[in-house]
Amino acid sequence: MLDGVSLDQMRAFIAAADEGSFSAAARKLHRAQSAISELVAGLEERIGVSLFDRTGRTPKLTAEGVILLADARAIAADVDTMKARARGMSAGLEPELSVVVDVMFPIAAITQAAKEFRLTFPATPLRLYVEALGAAYQPVLDGIASLGIVGSLPLKPANFKDEKLLSVAMVMVAAKDHPLAAHKGLIAKSEIARHVQLVLTDRSTLSRGREFGVLSASTWRLADLFAKHEFLLSGLGWGGMPLHAVKADLASGRLVALSIEDMPQEGLQLPMSAVYPAAAPPGPAGRWLIERIKHCPSQV
Repeated sequence: MLDGVSLDQMRAFIAAADEGSFSAAARKLHRAQSAISELVAGLEERIGVSLFDRTGRTPKLTAEGVILLADARAIAADVDTMKARARGMSAGLEPELSVVVDVMFPIAAITQAAKEFRLTFPATPLRLYVEALGAAYQPVLDGIASLGIVGSLPLKPANFKDEKLLSVAMVMVAAKDHPLAAHKGLIAKSEIARHVQLVLTDRSTLSRGREFGVLSASTWRLADLFAKHEFLLSGLGWGGMPLHAVKADLASGRLVALSIEDMPQEGLQLPMSAVYPAAAPPGPAGRWLIERIKHCPSQV
């Protein structure tokens, strides 16, 4: 029944419904009124349904027309999206942008960049993964993601290019009722080592055999930053967190910042970089995202 239905017919139908008359639709589409009437009549004949009641001075949508108008709009929008995506592909734009983001990176910055990305590249879907440590590199290595926004590892995978973005402030914290929270001034490393440290674990093998910021002989390991946050609030251990993730907890007193011997008093900074295979640099959408993130505030 829908074989032979043209996009011209659907656009004429939509314009007539929106403008309230065939003559107004003709002016909008820069066509003759007779052409609009013929297109709508042809559509009605093809689908076997009357879309307009023409008994009055101006055509009115029938009940069937109201329902089918939504379908026509969806079809026209899909075609417009396909055309925009095809134009982008012909200009080198990625058909989809897949990005893996380090869990330590401020999610508010990614959210704002994603909102602007949607406006700038409406025909390019964004696929986002969130991982920690070496697992943030793994999707790029495996070809699942074309771009990574990651924290620094001592050993960068071979044949990767990296571009410095910003640094994320890190802070060592414990719950207000944790024994370490009662210490005044610097806490000796011998004392900190007596307490359970909550540590993010790497779901990949890229950092196997390496430890990052582990000071205690007793560790509980979690693969999720949200879980680590909850464990910290519950007093199950102490550990490092990105400042942006615990700023409200520190302000409310639910968490307490720890000053530890031999650690910078101004806090630790975790450098963040954009990484991608040297042989497959980002296209226009990926390049836009990198440049946008470079201009994010260092703390969001």
